[in-house]
Amino acid sequence: MKGFITGVFVFIIGCCAAQSKKQSGEWIALFDGKTTNGWHTYGKTSAGDAWIVSDGALHLDAGNKDKKGGDLVSDAAFGSNFHLKLEWKIAKNGNSGIMFFVQDKPNEYNYVWHTGPEMQVLDNDGHPDGKIKKHRAGNLYDLIEGKEGAVLPVGEWNIAEIISFNGKLDFFLNGVNVVSTTYGDAEWRALIAGSKFKDKPNFGKTFSGHIALQDHGDKVWFRNIQIKKL
Repeated sequence: MKGFITGVFVFIIGCCAAQSKKQSGEWIALFDGKTTNGWHTYGKTSAGDAWIVSDGALHLDAGNKDKKGGDLVSDAAFGSNFHLKLEWKIAKNGNSGIMFFVQDKPNEYNYVWHTGPEMQVLDNDGHPDGKIKKHRAGNLYDLIEGKEGAVLPVGEWNIAEIISFNGKLDFFLNGVNVVSTTYGDAEWRALIAGSKFKDKPNFGKTFSGHIALQDHGDKVWFRNIQIKKL
């Protein structure tokens, strides 16, 4: 009996230590609310001029054809254990995305989506992708269909969270755990094999990298972008 109690005590201490480790670290602001410092367009050294800052938000001014945007990539790279949190809103009929584990190697990969999985940002009711399972807001794009009912109407701010910890991936949208899965295992490889990324040999293969905000040609806003290393 004494050995059993000791074992339970050790188990509880171990769990508490693991939880403490998961909650460790401080929030790091990836966007200062005033400039595009800390970000660059993929394949460039700075942010395209279509990415502007207004009212404390990072905004893709997609309606201005004289400006260039491109997918926006964080200058900093992060390991596999992190908690990313930000707010987004999308224009009517709009499409965008939040990518992670992006390999910032434009000489090797033409686009950020050739390496980085995506949390979908979408007007579910107005964009054609809203009719496709695994393409709706909050989904792990083209890999896992998320829980419905969490996204807010067009023009409202949504709170998105991506938590990657020890091979487990969770998406939260407005406090709802919309996607939960593992990565790097046989199930993960099967998801990729059954997706549009099956012909991209390095998609979802490296579990560290940069954060990217997608330019899909539609107006989108992001703010309060922060990350915590776990």
